[in-house]
Amino acid sequence: MSEERALLLASGERRLVGVLHPAGSPATVGVVIVVGGPQYRVGSHRQFVLLARALARAGIPALRFDYEGMGDSPGPQRTFEEVDQDLHAAVDTLLAEVAGLRSVVLWGLCDAASAALMYVPADPRVAGLVLLNPWVRTEAGLAQSYLENYYGRRLLSGAFWRKVLTRPQTLVQAGLGFLDTLRQSRGGQGAGAPASTTAARRHFLQRMLDGARRFRGPVHLLLSGNDLTAGEFRALLEREATWREAFAGPRVHSAQLDDANHTFSSEKWRGWVEDRTVEAIRTLEPRRRAA
Repeated sequence: MSEERALLLASGERRLVGVLHPAGSPATVGVVIVVGGPQYRVGSHRQFVLLARALARAGIPALRFDYEGMGDSPGPQRTFEEVDQDLHAAVDTLLAEVAGLRSVVLWGLCDAASAALMYVPADPRVAGLVLLNPWVRTEAGLAQSYLENYYGRRLLSGAFWRKVLTRPQTLVQAGLGFLDTLRQSRGGQGAGAPASTTAARRHFLQRMLDGARRFRGPVHLLLSGNDLTAGEFRALLEREATWREAFAGPRVHSAQLDDANHTFSSEKWRGWVEDRTVEAIRTLEPRRRAA
């Protein structure tokens, strides 16, 4: 593994700060680690640093970087809906800096997975996607996820029923909360409507769906079993045929780690993500070398 090094990415008039993790051996596919957030290139519990180093040890070059306005990159802060230019700069940089690379895989957690899906239709250099707990939050979807995850677990909790015995009003409060959540889950916005009624929010969901439909490369979905965001994504696939169809077929590979939280924060969970990511890249390497 070659020594990692800092570099600058040209994104319009800005220069973004990134860190390149060369593999030290020939490779045809590299990984751009897309930052979810708002946060910077290190990630929660150094997640992105550790992932990039694991990839480099496995012979896969990786790049992690700061969006404009985040970490060490100058400029106004952007939302995940506005980072296409920065993603393009990252792909440009990784391909230019690592000799022999022919394509990249975008790796993203939460709204970084959403950003990657929105970006891919515009860049044929992206050969694959690794998406962790994609962000698809809507009022109806959030309520549905609470119904399926929170209330079911609470009814099976001994602590809840012990609390009811000492404070009977707890049961009434829980019932009222359940009814309110049920109303929201069936609310007027509909299953696929966004939490905000702005056109921008509607556009972000539609862009994600368009990206999933139009992208022809492999998509690897890695989901946490103990995470509300992942629950919302699963619920969306279950109730919306258009989304379910977009994430169906042999090119989509889905795996779930039942006890993992949103950021896969333990060493065991992080190792599971690293192993699944390396496997996803290696399925592309022979195909690319033979092309």
